[in-house]
Amino acid sequence: SEPSNLTLKIYRAESYAGLGEFKAAIEDLNAVLFQLPSWPEVYFRKGKVLHDAGFLGDALQLFLQCLALDEDFAPAKLEVEKILFDLLSPENLKEGLKDSSWSSLPCTKNKPFGFPSVMEEFPSASELSPEQNEEIPETPAEPVKGSLNRAQSAQAINSTEMPTREDCLKRVSSEPLLSVEEKGALLKRKLSLLEQDVIVNEDGRNKLKKQGETPNEVCTFSLTYGDIPEELIDVSDFECSLCMRLFFEPVTTPCGHSFCKNCLERCLDHTPYCPLCKESLKEYLADRRYCVTQLLEELIVKYLPDELSERKKIYDEETAELSHLTKNVPIFVCTIAYPTVPCPLHVFEPRYRLMIRRSIQTGTKQFGMCVSDKQNGFADYGCMLQIRNVHFLPDGRSVVDTVGGKRFKVLKRGMKDGYCTADIEYLEDVKVENEDELESLRQLHNLVYSQACSWFQNLRDRFRSQILQHFGSMPRREENLQATPNGPAWCWWLLAVLPVDPRYQLSVLSMKSLKERLTKIQHILTYFSRDQSK
Repeated sequence: SEPSNLTLKIYRAESYAGLGEFKAAIEDLNAVLFQLPSWPEVYFRKGKVLHDAGFLGDALQLFLQCLALDEDFAPAKLEVEKILFDLLSPENLKEGLKDSSWSSLPCTKNKPFGFPSVMEEFPSASELSPEQNEEIPETPAEPVKGSLNRAQSAQAINSTEMPTREDCLKRVSSEPLLSVEEKGALLKRKLSLLEQDVIVNEDGRNKLKKQGETPNEVCTFSLTYGDIPEELIDVSDFECSLCMRLFFEPVTTPCGHSFCKNCLERCLDHTPYCPLCKESLKEYLADRRYCVTQLLEELIVKYLPDELSERKKIYDEETAELSHLTKNVPIFVCTIAYPTVPCPLHVFEPRYRLMIRRSIQTGTKQFGMCVSDKQNGFADYGCMLQIRNVHFLPDGRSVVDTVGGKRFKVLKRGMKDGYCTADIEYLEDVKVENEDELESLRQLHNLVYSQACSWFQNLRDRFRSQILQHFGSMPRREENLQATPNGPAWCWWLLAVLPVDPRYQLSVLSMKSLKERLTKIQHILTYFSRDQSK
């Protein structure tokens, strides 16, 4: 059948090309193109044959025609990038060129094997009439085995052998003579291609990987082409497609799309896919090396300094707003936390991923913790948590190690990007000045501390070991009861491990009198000690 004949012709053409019989290979591919002039892959295969034969000009035309039919054909993009990289290399541009036409390339001047001109023999997609486009399918009815479909395109890029720099330059004896404006325009297109091929250097910065180089030979891109005319610089080319503002700390994904670092992270909080092309970024997320794309950053610094200054000013204002520790403080609505007591958290909701990340980026490394409340959303009292360490999991979740800090009272509730916020005031114990009252307080403290030790020692071994594993050992008795704004640490440790109703715990958390707090704890211990004796 017809599709089978086309398949055999493509197989045979590849065999001819492998044997160096380029003319025979071209004849077979021409026969396929005659029947299917809008099939992008055949143009790509024919371009590869011409490229291997040394005809870069005709090969470039074919790769571009393949992209005209299918702009997402990744292997063709790579081949165009290779050819342009060599044609526009700084070494060759400095030499000065005699001929100003692309046809000056040796591959288009002399055509051994009787090769016809590619663009003369086959019309481009734009030249086809609407009737031809409707009658001729983009791919054969029966796909050719081994065709470069979307799933294989990425593999084809990785497996394509890159010619060495010396081999490519030997094939190019002359190049087009370009004006400054033309050089700037070509450089702009070239940069957009090169942005897609970045590697991470040891210092955490992205650097460009030139074709034909091994990872050890990577060097930073430098603007050796001279200044680009201002009229060729378009600010919109340097805008993040997510926030529609100038790139700030731009990062580039493996699929070649650039975003502000913060914008991309917020998207990955919700789903591990590229916001533009929906390609999976699970490995990129797991690696979490959101390194700033050095090339983009340098171009913005050089050509858009005023816009960058304004963008940085806005960023600093937003960061300062997030750094306030009494206004719009982020609130994690979960459980009751206590001063000095460890509080490990498993963070998986997108809103709290963002909240934790902001706490780290602003440098405060703090946020509030409140228990849920049906009427107001969260309770009127809470405790600040200090982030000690964060362990990020490959899927974006994280385990956050925190410890309790200051207690606070909620003055005003709010919302920021999905998570709760609050204006707060901090609570401190009222100090006892009278010497007799202080001595009475010290006696009560020692009595309750002894009760607490006795209760803990009388627990079953299984319960005691679980408490020690989760909360650590009970803090020692302190000599100066009023040394800290929150009083003795052991009181908070005990409240955290006692199986008490959250409402009761909340009432103790809100107390500003150490005497009242010790009395409350004494009542709780008395109640549980009776249960132990039964």
